Amino acid sequence: MIVLILARGQIGTLSMAVILPFHIPLSPQVIEQAVGCVQSGGVLAIPTDSFYALAVGAFQPTALERLLAIKGHRDHKPFPVLIADHSQLEQLVEDVPEIAKKLIQEFWPGLLTLVLKAKPNISPVLMSEQGTIGLRQPNDPRVCQLLKQTGPLTGTSANRTGHPPAQSVEEVIQQVESAIDLILDGGPTPGGQPSTVLQVEPVFRIIRQGAIPRLAIQNIFGNRLMSD
Repeated sequence: MIVLILARGQIGTLSMAVILPFHIPLSPQVIEQAVGCVQSGGVLAIPTDSFYALAVGAFQPTALERLLAIKGHRDHKPFPVLIADHSQLEQLVEDVPEIAKKLIQEFWPGLLTLVLKAKPNISPVLMSEQGTIGLRQPNDPRVCQLLKQTGPLTGTSANRTGHPPAQSVEEVIQQVESAIDLILDGGPTPGGQPSTVLQVEPVFRIIRQGAIPRLAIQNIFGNRLMSD
């Protein structure tokens, strides 16, 4: 498939996002453009180890509001955040309990989102009413390399609320192209189940069952009770 790389602009009433190739080894020009987009409050679509995600800077208030408008009504479901590795946790959370460290060692990078106590300066768009934030390290070297340059980014699926998540650039274009600035084309994503969302604080429980099964978590912590 040939994808035209177009500058964002108007063709009639249609707004076009820039589409850039996103493959290892990553082009410095692609990284530079992605970083610039994030720093200027832009919205990107990036491939992950499950689906394409809509990514904005976790510390960009205007971009977070744009993302809310793109996604549509969510009943105050905070957006999850992707990080390059555990070293970026300190930007976002108050503390990393021992139980979370064990989970990180076992399941990161991968499809486990950990819900931890957020720092007070975190946007309410990313934080639950209990003051927590959902974080994960994706199992995709391209994305982790990008995150090292951009800092933490949102990882919500690239779709309007209530619609199927996008597994390809074509599906991203169909759903949200006119509302975003940049699409990093890494080819089709694996799809499958989304990440398991595990709340560590204040109560240890599975919020959403996903790719990491309950039994795998229980095998680490014995008979510790977890309720959905």
